[in-house]
Amino acid sequence: MRKYKEIKRKEVIYELDEWEFIKKWAARFNITTSEYIRQATLTDKVTVSKVPGEWTVLINELKKIGTNINQLAKKANEINSIYAADYKRMEETYTSLCRTLNAKLSTQE
Repeated sequence: MRKYKEIKRKEVIYELDEWEFIKKWAARFNITTSEYIRQATLTDKVTVSKVPGEWTVLINELKKIGTNINQLAKKANEINSIYAADYKRMEETYTSLCRTLNAKLSTQE
């Protein structure tokens, strides 16, 4: 028999506003953020939203665009041939497009 408990570790990435929300609720219960996340994931109801079939193609294309933007940014950083403001504008447009899509999908029945 093992001397220590077996555990599984998983990294989860949060946006800054999501992390602030988690920190706020953990503080309300006077527990650590990891304990709050563990309790929330083990006790709360999980909801899964179905994406309509016609949206799947659009979502996949947006993912490809995001990948391309990241590749452009990496290359631009290597050769210093793009202005930061141009990249920032492109990134903000992409983020806005993704948020609009998410909002639309969340209102779908």
